[in-house]
Amino acid sequence: MTTPTPGHTPGPAQEPQGREPGRLTHLDDAGAARMVDVSGKEVTARTARAGGRVLVSPRVVELLRGEGVPKGDALATARIAGIMGAKRTPDLIPLCHPLALSGVTLDLSVTDDAVEIEATVRTTDRTGVEMEALTAVSVAALTVIDMVKAVDKKAVITDVKVLEKTGGASGDWSRA
Repeated sequence: MTTPTPGHTPGPAQEPQGREPGRLTHLDDAGAARMVDVSGKEVTARTARAGGRVLVSPRVVELLRGEGVPKGDALATARIAGIMGAKRTPDLIPLCHPLALSGVTLDLSVTDDAVEIEATVRTTDRTGVEMEALTAVSVAALTVIDMVKAVDKKAVITDVKVLEKTGGASGDWSRA
């Protein structure tokens, strides 16, 4: 049984077009989790872009820019892992709808103190791909940690966030 947050009484969960601000669509009248019914929504082209960083030591930066880390090609491995993560999002995030992804790209770049990761996910479907983009970035970042941990046990994942989304009834949005 799900207990509502103190001071908050969940109301009827409606589709995004008709929901009241502050109401969560993933809760039913009793406050229990549910998967939102998107069958009445329009099929539209949708895109989401997310980003994140893995803070690493100067030695890791040096290795990534040069001979590579002992475990192998960290950036290529993280790129593939991120793509796989986007495809597996509904298996990892319980209330996400399985979507036919049209495309997933991951860009990884090495800066002076981090590996910067950006994912773009596209679909033509009834719901957005923000969670798929966030999952792609998160799995890629976890993979970077796995690939560099022998050299840098203090590597940190930070700043994972949606950067922008396009399409759908709620329209376009950008963090910028």
